[in-house]
Amino acid sequence: MLAPPPRRALIVMARQPTPGTTKTRLCPPLSPEAAAALYACFLADVIDHVRAVAGQIDGLVPGIAFTPPDATAHFAALAPGFELAPQIGATLGERLDGVLSGALARGYGQVAAVNSDSPSLPVAFLVAAFAALDDPAVDVVLGPCDDGGYYLIGWKRPHPALVRDVTMSAPDTLAQTLAVAGRVGLRVALLPRWYDVDGPPDLARLAGDPGLGRHTRAFLAP
Repeated sequence: MLAPPPRRALIVMARQPTPGTTKTRLCPPLSPEAAAALYACFLADVIDHVRAVAGQIDGLVPGIAFTPPDATAHFAALAPGFELAPQIGATLGERLDGVLSGALARGYGQVAAVNSDSPSLPVAFLVAAFAALDDPAVDVVLGPCDDGGYYLIGWKRPHPALVRDVTMSAPDTLAQTLAVAGRVGLRVALLPRWYDVDGPPDLARLAGDPGLGRHTRAFLAP
C-alpha cells in the first residue's frame, strides 16, 4: 500500500495594505493610496495562485502569515479557507523561521513561504516547489529573484540559520542563504528565476507582463 502524501503548507507572507506604510518605494510615481491599492491587488492575485496550487496538490493547505497581528479579520475576509497566523518576530528572518518551523511543529511534513510581491508568479513554479521537496535528495527549495533575493523558501525540517543568519532584503540574500546551506551540508533545489515589484523600474516590467493576475491587470488597465 502506498504511503499517503505528506501534509503540506503553502503560506503567503503578507501585510495589511495601508497607505503610507505599504509599498512606499513606489511613491513616487504612485501616491501612498495608489501604492497600497496596488499591493492589495498583488495580494489578491497571489492568493488566487495559491488557491490554484491547493487544487492541484494532494494534502496542501493554503495559509497566510500576516502583519500587523491585529489584522485577522481583514485576512479572514480576504482569503476564506486559508489558515491564518500573525507573523512573530522583530526581523524578517525571525518571522520566516517562525512561519516555516511553526508549520512543521503543527504537523506539516513540507512547508513553503511565498512572497506577496510577485503577482505574475507562475502557478507552475509553486507546484514545482513541492515536487522538489518530494525528492529525498532535496532539503531546501528556493525561488530566486532578479534582485538577489528569493520569492519562495521551503523545507521539510527546521533550518533556522538559513533565514536568521543572513541579511534579508539585500542584493546578496540568495547568495548568503546558499552559502549558509553549503556550510551546514543542506541540499538546495532552485526554482526558475522570477521578479518581485519593489521600486518604480519594476512597474514598467509589470505593466508589460502578459502573465499578470486579474486583479493587478485590472488596476493597471488604462
